[in-house]
Amino acid sequence: MAARAAAALITTAGAVALLASFKTPAAPGPRTSLLPSSPSGAPTPTSPQGAGDQAAPSVTTATPAPTPTATPGGSGRRNGRYTGEDVSMRYGDVQVQVVVSGGRITDVVAVQMPSDRARSAYISQVAGPLLHDEVLQAQSAQIDTLSGATYTSDAYAQSVQAALDQAGG
Repeated sequence: MAARAAAALITTAGAVALLASFKTPAAPGPRTSLLPSSPSGAPTPTSPQGAGDQAAPSVTTATPAPTPTATPGGSGRRNGRYTGEDVSMRYGDVQVQVVVSGGRITDVVAVQMPSDRARSAYISQVAGPLLHDEVLQAQSAQIDTLSGATYTSDAYAQSVQAALDQAGG
């Protein structure tokens, strides 16, 4: 009996030593929560990265997207309104219209965002303005993904890129 207890003690001590020496990989960056609560007022649970559009969106910081190289006449984009493709994804369709003026993206209008379910509508309401601002800041479709709105972010970026392809940039 004493030998069994000694073996258990040594095994436990070894496991604790291994756990104490374990080093976790560096986190990709802090996530900022966008909203303190869900529409019902209950606290919004946080979700692990890659959980799709289940939790309230939050910004995942990443290295900034490179800004397009300026050319003497602008970015090479033609002025006008360009409607991107309708991108279907798990929670609905996303489609945007990009406004180009002076070779720069001056506005992004969400033509279509997921709204079939209450949760999808809520995420679209929160994520839409943030994605709009991301595109204006990046001046491209190379935008940060919103944690909690992963599918929506990816579809938004695809539609923006399709619109920019029509604009010549």
